[in-house]
Amino acid sequence: MVMHVNPEARGDERGALLAFIAEQRGGIRRALLGLTDEQASSEPSASELSLAGLLKHVAEVEQGWIARAQQIAPDTERDAETWGDSFRLVGDESVKAVLDYYDDVARRTEEFFRAAPSLDDTFPLPDQPWFHGCPAVSVRWLGLHLIRETARHAGHADIIRESLDGKTAFELVALAQS
Repeated sequence: MVMHVNPEARGDERGALLAFIAEQRGGIRRALLGLTDEQASSEPSASELSLAGLLKHVAEVEQGWIARAQQIAPDTERDAETWGDSFRLVGDESVKAVLDYYDDVARRTEEFFRAAPSLDDTFPLPDQPWFHGCPAVSVRWLGLHLIRETARHAGHADIIRESLDGKTAFELVALAQS
């Protein structure tokens, strides 16, 4: 759900990037309003996506990208065997716990962007086929990528939520503001 993002302070490109990332995070968070863990974990469409799974995935992906930019290990390492677990709650995980984690990821993302000496600074990408031989990207690119990644999944979340109980993004915005 697109919300209005206030213009950044003149010359605050970091603030603009962070505001648009936050806007899209809000869409995912709102899609979970009023749902139980069971409802949030249900898969109401032909895909295997659930709201809880999308939440967990975007939190892990955002944190993983910030870790990559810092050239440190991510909080969670995924491989072919555990990739599916990034899209569902496992063990004693709950929506609340993943929302709390996502808040922490958002805080760390903001700290990273605010502390970066320049948005033009680059960091290496691993030699993997999906990076098409691109050896490095900038912090600016990372901000834009996080906006794109989160927005894509926020759109999925809108559809899944409407499939669950008919609530549209507009209704959820009103609910969040009440």
